[in-house]
Formats: sequence, C-alpha cells, structure tokens
Amino acid sequence: MIWNDVEPAPLPRIGVIGWMRLVVRLVLLLIITGELVLLWALAMGLEKLIGGQKLSGGVVRFWARVGHTLSGLRLEIEGNEMTHGGAIVANHSSWADIFVLHSAAHIHFVSKAEVAGWPVIGWLARVTGTLFIERNPLAAKRQQAQLAKRISEGDKLCFFPEATSTDGLRVLPFKSTLFGVFHTVELRELVWVQPVTVTYYPAKDMDKRFYGWWGDMEFGPHAKVILGLSQGGRVRVTYHPPLKAAEFATRKELAKAAGDSVRAGLRRTLADDYQETP
Repeated sequence: MIWNDVEPAPLPRIGVIGWMRLVVRLVLLLIITGELVLLWALAMGLEKLIGGQKLSGGVVRFWARVGHTLSGLRLEIEGNEMTHGGAIVANHSSWADIFVLHSAAHIHFVSKAEVAGWPVIGWLARVTGTLFIERNPLAAKRQQAQLAKRISEGDKLCFFPEATSTDGLRVLPFKSTLFGVFHTVELRELVWVQPVTVTYYPAKDMDKRFYGWWGDMEFGPHAKVILGLSQGGRVRVTYHPPLKAAEFATRKELAKAAGDSVRAGLRRTLADDYQETP
C-alpha cells in the first residue's frame, strides 16, 4: 500500500454554528471576489497607461489575504522571498495554497491546463493571472518560450512539482518536467529557483490532515468544512535559499535538490507541533 491508498476520514458535520460561520464567510468572500474582478480589470488598464507597474498583483494579494483569513488561518512567514525573477516551487496540500502563496509572495501560478476548466478554482486561477500548461509535446517549445519571457521580465512563477496535492504531512518526489525551462541556453546562467515549504497547523482538537485535500475528495464538501469549522489554525510559509539553475547539470538534479529542501523544511516545521507521518 502507498500512503493515499487509505481512504480519508469522513468529513465532520459542521453543525448550526458552523453553518452560520460558513454563510457569513462565504458572503464576504463572494463580495471581495466580485470587487477583485473589477479592481483587477482597472489595475490591468492602468498598468498599460503608466508603463506596466504591477498594480494588479497588489489587488490579488489583498484578495488572498482576505481569503486565508476567512479560511480561519493565520499566516506566518519564515525566511525571505528572493527579489529577482525566477521560480518558486512549493509542496501542495490544499486549494487553500492559492490564498496562502498569493498572500505571502509576489507570484504568478503555473498550472496544468485542465485546471482552467474546474468549477470555481479554474475561474479564480484565470482571474489571478495563472499561466496554463498543456500536456502536449507539440506545445512544449511554445510554452517554454512563454515561461522564459515571463522570467526574463522579472516575474516569479510558482508551481507545484509534486503534480498533485497531499494530506499535508509529506512531500512527494518532485517531477522535473517544468524545471526544463531553467536549462535553456538563454536562462540557465540567470535563473534561480527558490524552494518554499507550506505547513498547516490545525487547531489542537482537529485532525492533523484537516486542511489536506487529496485523492477523490470533492472541492465543495471540503470547502464547506474549512469555511464552517476552521478557526485558530495557522499556516507557515518557509522560504529556503534559492538554487541557481546553472549549478545543476540536469533538470532532474535541480528538481531533486528543490524537493529535498522543501521536504526537510516540512519535517522541521511539523516537528513544532507533531511528527511527520513516515
């Protein structure tokens, strides 16, 4: 058996107070999200007029901070985000990672193309400037050129190399596919990759995997439980030293080094409250 052969525990009932909390949080989140769309469109227009300042990024960060707060999470940041363009790579535990990482870092997500069609999440990803990647060999060169252009312009592109989400208690091996862009002739001497560990700490009376969203778990029921029951939780974003792409002979070596850094970070930060499951 592998770790996710075990069925997740049934989601808890949220009760009357939970339903009241859910309704209030959901209404506030919908209002803020609606305002995000208008402000984001305005910021994008202003960027074109005043020379490309990152106004829209500030709008997205404000929305994300509201989002993780309404999800019952207090954000903690350890270490320093790199100041130049490149990539941020992180472990992936939950849909809440979108709020958390947008709130903690100046990033644009890179995601598989299928996510664009997902209910709610796909729409939010498009609005927040996600770059979607197709699993099509014919599109590989075009997509690598897009990534290279964004990085050369100073953007930080964030992706989840595990290519799936987990229960939050482990880091799966990093897949090396998207690391390939950092070994192009144009970029390998310039690009840095910063590993980032995201650690969730549920309230003491909750399951250690409370924020984890993986396997066949449906988004709607899981979001209902988080918005209805989550309070007193914490999430820590830990920045590790950036890795220079040119110092690794292959993309696989770069991916492994980044994964090892994130995994060691999760093991250490989980030890603050409890031990990582083997």
